This record gives sequence, C-alpha cells and structure tokens, in this order.
Amino acid sequence: MKIILPVAGKGTRLRPHTYTRAKSLVTVAGKTVLEHILDNLLELNYEKEFIFITDENGEQIKNFVKEKYPDLKTHFTVQKERLGPAHAVWLAKDFINEEDDILIVFNDTMFITDLNRIIEETKELDGLIFSKEVDDPRRFGVNVVKDGIIVDMVEKPDKFVSNLAQVGLYYIKNGKKLMDAIEYTIKKNIKTKGEFYLPSAFLYMIKNGAKFGAPKIDYWLDCGTKEALLNTNRFLLKKHDNSSEISSKNSLIIPPNFIDPSAIIENSIIGPFVSIGKGVKIKNSIIKSSIINNFAEIDTINISNSIIGENAFVKGNEKSINIGDDCVIKI
Repeated sequence: MKIILPVAGKGTRLRPHTYTRAKSLVTVAGKTVLEHILDNLLELNYEKEFIFITDENGEQIKNFVKEKYPDLKTHFTVQKERLGPAHAVWLAKDFINEEDDILIVFNDTMFITDLNRIIEETKELDGLIFSKEVDDPRRFGVNVVKDGIIVDMVEKPDKFVSNLAQVGLYYIKNGKKLMDAIEYTIKKNIKTKGEFYLPSAFLYMIKNGAKFGAPKIDYWLDCGTKEALLNTNRFLLKKHDNSSEISSKNSLIIPPNFIDPSAIIENSIIGPFVSIGKGVKIKNSIIKSSIINNFAEIDTINISNSIIGENAFVKGNEKSINIGDDCVIKI
C-alpha cells in the first residue's frame, strides 16, 4: 500500500505556532500531530510505503520523519505551486505503480478508526471515502449515499443533501486510476473556489463506473485552530494520562495530563488537561487546559486554554492584597 500524506499546508489558523514549524509538527497530548497519524497508520496490516507531499520547508518534515521513524520506507516531493489538495495528491504519481492501492491522509485532522477493515469493506467496491456525521454539513464536503454506494459529492451544500462529511481519509484500490482522474480534472481545469479538489476526480471515476463506499469513522479530531487543538488535547489526554507517574516538588497534579518526565514542576498546580513537553520548567504557577511546548519556562502565573511555544519564557507578578469583611474582588 502507498500512503500519501499531503503536509504542505501553511497552517495560517494556528499562527504564531506555525510561523516556525510545519502545521503537522504542532504538538498535542505529548506528540506531534504527524506522530499521532503515523502511529495509527503503522497498525495497518499492509506492507507500506509513505509518500510525503511537502512545501518549500519540507526538510523540516523529512528530518523529523527520518529521526523518529528511521525504518519507514519513505518518499518526499515538493508542491511548489499551491493549486489545491488534489494537485498535491497528484504529485505522488511518479511513485504509484499500476497495481498499487493507495491511502490518502490529510493532516488537518486526526482520526480514530480500525483501518484494517478496508479489505473486508472493499470486496465489491473500488474505494472508500471515510465519513463522519456532522450537525452542520454546510461547512464540509459531503457524501450522498444510496444503498451503501456514493452517488454524489457536494462541497459545502447550501441546502441539506447529506450530513456525511468527508474527513480527509481516502482509500482507493487502483491508485493509478485516481491519478489519471486527477490529471483529467487538471487538464480540463475543473476547479472549486480556484483550486483542484479530490471530489471532482472521484465524481469523474464514479461516472466511469467506479463504486465508492462511505464508512463512518469513530472519532474525527480537528487540529486546525487553537481552540480545536486544545479540544483535541483534552480528548486524547482522557486516553493517555500519565499524571500518576510524575514526581514534582510541593505541587498538585490534577489528572488527566501528559507531562514529560524531564519537566521540572515546583510549587504549582497542574491540570486537568495539560500537556507539558520535555525540558519545561514551571514554578509558582497554576495551569489548566493548556499545551506547554518543549523547553518553555513559566514562573508565577495563572493560565488556562493557552498554548506556549518552544523555548518561550512567561513570568508574572506576585500580588499582595489586604481584604476586609464582605469584599468581592475579581482579578
């Protein structure tokens, strides 16, 4: 199986954290988004090759993957023109052979589902466009399904046609046919809002007889904005809490949290829902529902719903107050 990972996005909604790093290398629940995705993919019972579509700063991704996953069989190519997600996938064409099946995984979101069901679910299908039921389908591209088969796809529908949102996870039995379909849409200049999108290629394949299913995933975790990243952090920490393993000095640790064992915590209250990276130093502070990245230092401050970047230094001020009877003071 060839696994295509388009990781060329700038992550503008996550700035300032994506000014200095690729969007997929932002940290949540103790690991980068890319690590969470790759660790899920490694559970697939397939022989796997990974194709990364990067931007001009792709060396960051390449170095990270080579260091963290040295045994992976990988290829890297650069999307020099921002022509859309389908164009990014098409750039993997030189690595796709006639007999290859492909899995496409976009990195805006993380997923939780059993991908080993692919074999069973594609016995009579040409591919799977993974889906999740949503309350407001107007924000998404949606699959329209009849008798278990996708008959149409609509990008951000104005009126209700389906609530099965596409989650950025796609399996195609014949990868070469998808590449040919994308190439057709590019040559015909079939764009949505000025860019090439995968649904145009899928619809072309459907018109030519391809059959796609729309299986639902268990969880769809967004990492595209600060608020979404913190929500995903909270969700994952419920499953990956290591609070009980951490020693601290004169501090209270309220689970769930992820705290790197190298972090130093003194005279503080941590949690719930805090991720703390390696080499972090925290003293005289109260922190909850936040992500503190590697080697940051925090001193005498009370924060929540915050993201602190690597090597950042945050220091507050102690206050002395003298409060009389029946006072109400808000700081």
